[in-house]
Amino acid sequence: MRTCAGFFLTRAGGEALTHSFEQLQHIQPVVIKQLQMIVAKNRTAHAYIFDGEKGTHKKEVATMFTQLLLCEQLHNEQPCGTCRNCVRVASGNHPNVLTVQPDGTFIKIEQMRALLGELKKKGMEGGRKIYILQHADRLNVGAANTLLKFLEEPDGLVTAILITEQIQPILPTIRSRCQHIKFQKLPRHILMTQLQQAGITQSMAATVSMVTNEVETAITLSEDEQFAHARKTVLKLVEAVQKNVHEALLIVHEDWLPSFKEKSDMEQALDLLLFAYRDIVAYKANPDAALTYPDAAALWRDLALHSTYARLSNQMQAILQARSYLQRNMNRALMMEQLMLNLQEG
Repeated sequence: MRTCAGFFLTRAGGEALTHSFEQLQHIQPVVIKQLQMIVAKNRTAHAYIFDGEKGTHKKEVATMFTQLLLCEQLHNEQPCGTCRNCVRVASGNHPNVLTVQPDGTFIKIEQMRALLGELKKKGMEGGRKIYILQHADRLNVGAANTLLKFLEEPDGLVTAILITEQIQPILPTIRSRCQHIKFQKLPRHILMTQLQQAGITQSMAATVSMVTNEVETAITLSEDEQFAHARKTVLKLVEAVQKNVHEALLIVHEDWLPSFKEKSDMEQALDLLLFAYRDIVAYKANPDAALTYPDAAALWRDLALHSTYARLSNQMQAILQARSYLQRNMNRALMMEQLMLNLQEG
């Protein structure tokens, strides 16, 4: 990493490749195919926007695409990973590859000026130059205008990769000059596999993968004692509701309300409760369905046998109604008591 004009410019290809080319193909098949076609037809644009939610491997694909554009031994539109350029991109040491990220809250005009100055230096190697803007939605006004001017009048063989989780804040005039590459959410089964490889149980992986699509967040949740307690409380409540409403109300006052004092915690708990009833519906339709709580399959089987689709639909509507009441700041004890009665009645 080197310092320019009081901020950091990184000689890098974005992010180290922790997945093979084949794995990235499996995770983002449409994106990888698009990028391969660009190279195969020799139609590299001046700028791209990599747009997708957190956890969709945009930075890693940006590194792979950089290798794809600079590789000396391309085979079947795949970077070899072993030539001098591929190795330098992967290690962050290629002189023609620069990465800019926010200096604090924003990417500032000084950063963009220094970047353009670097790109114009004679000391850089011949061939294509690539710059990667991480969190491109956080360009301040001056930086955005400087980038726009450069995109309007590109200097030489230069390619920009703008990475963002929120495309709307990027100026329409910048967006119109970039080829939009849309990243899809990480498929749930792939996320679950990654979580289990990280040592998370299959049952917990199934639950957290319904709450978030991002690997690091999912791992954090799975290790959170509060989340584990919420999960346990939800399952306990579902079982109690089917037996005796008084037992369910006891759990609400002794476990639920003391555990979920914050509004955000209550929202998450209601979401987890909704997932439980969705599980019952899914099991009723197909005993082999993917579940949020696979460790509760025996309970779901019993509840599915004794519930109609109409009743289950009413129960899920009752949970959604409770969630709307929560947004209106209804008394939470009263809200939960009413919810228990509604779940009991179906």
